[in-house]
Amino acid sequence: MTDSFGGLWAELAPIGRAKATGGYRRFAWGASDLLLREWFASTAQARGLDLVEDRFGNQWAWWGDPDRDGPGVVLGSHLDSVPDGGAYDGPLGVVSAFAALDRLREDGHQRVRPLAIANFADEEGARFGIALAGSRVITGLLDPDRARSLRDADGITMAEAMAGAGRDPGAIGPDPETLARVGAYVELHIEQGRAMVDLDAPVAIGTDIWPHGRWRIDLPGEANHAGTTRLEDRRDAVLSLAEVVTGTRAAAAHRGCLATIGKVHIEPGGVNAIASHATAWLDARGDNPEAVRGVIQDVTTLARAHGGEVHEESWTPVTEFTPALIGRLHATLGPVPLLGTGAGHDAGVLAQAGIPTAMLFVRNPTGVSHSPAEFAPQDDCLAGVSALAAVAADLTAAADLSAATGPAGGADRTGRAS
Repeated sequence: MTDSFGGLWAELAPIGRAKATGGYRRFAWGASDLLLREWFASTAQARGLDLVEDRFGNQWAWWGDPDRDGPGVVLGSHLDSVPDGGAYDGPLGVVSAFAALDRLREDGHQRVRPLAIANFADEEGARFGIALAGSRVITGLLDPDRARSLRDADGITMAEAMAGAGRDPGAIGPDPETLARVGAYVELHIEQGRAMVDLDAPVAIGTDIWPHGRWRIDLPGEANHAGTTRLEDRRDAVLSLAEVVTGTRAAAAHRGCLATIGKVHIEPGGVNAIASHATAWLDARGDNPEAVRGVIQDVTTLARAHGGEVHEESWTPVTEFTPALIGRLHATLGPVPLLGTGAGHDAGVLAQAGIPTAMLFVRNPTGVSHSPAEFAPQDDCLAGVSALAAVAADLTAAADLSAATGPAGGADRTGRAS
């Protein structure tokens, strides 16, 4: 198992890495993304797995026939990254899934259920602004027309990017046939925080995902010359942006939430030009959906005071993972900690779609994520592989997978978990 995990990790590590920062720039439907997809396909082929793609281009590598013997058990995560992101967020789950499958085969595991490994496309939303696009589209949570029309910072639409990558953007849409093959989904992920350090635990089971969303803030100004326009005559969109940024932080602190403006775009963008327009993207989340919505109300009031507007780009309500499946994992793994998370994952989207879903977390000693400092020691990674293999062995041996997992969690129309 050590050789399997280490070898796979070494193959993946150079793809999309920026020499200047040491971080990763693996963006959807770009050059590095295509290399990652090729790596996934070749890794599946080397193991004799059947590789299929759904209507968005998410990759599924099956050991067994889900149409004949399914629904099956799926492990996986994503391979794309945020700008200059870390190595582990996403790829750890995919590499660990392949290593877990290798462990099952080495142990001579006799499965009853098919087992698959999934690579979800455009999970981070770094290029087009909406996270979890691959899982959202196939579950019907993201309208395909809207997805196709999303633009990156260079004005390229997702449809154009997909076409440039050799895909048919007109084919994307909900894919109930693919979802029907999934009887249970378990996603392993590095912890994006330090709770497991304090608990002294290499592996934990995820219980739920906080409500979270993304909003675009548009602020108007008036273009003018930086060297000739008096300060009192200026309508500088960047000054409005500065007030919105600091106001967002104050609103989040007041309401007990997390809110981040990590991406901005200034027009016309010249050093000697007063800004005619500023666009900012806000990420907000917390354990209370009403409090998160309150932050957005505060920010909207502030933006409108400067002539701007706030537009919702995505919203994910409270998502509970499947209680019976969590109990099954706990019984299999023993007394490991149970953790909620503020980070969004494809597992949460599948849970909302009614698929029995759970997560495993691997300890992150730095507590840092979405950064080159993100890290998990090899011993903890291997503990995660062992845990994932044990879970997969248990679930693929279940004659009645629905009885083993129970009904899925999810969210009702109020945004609270059901």
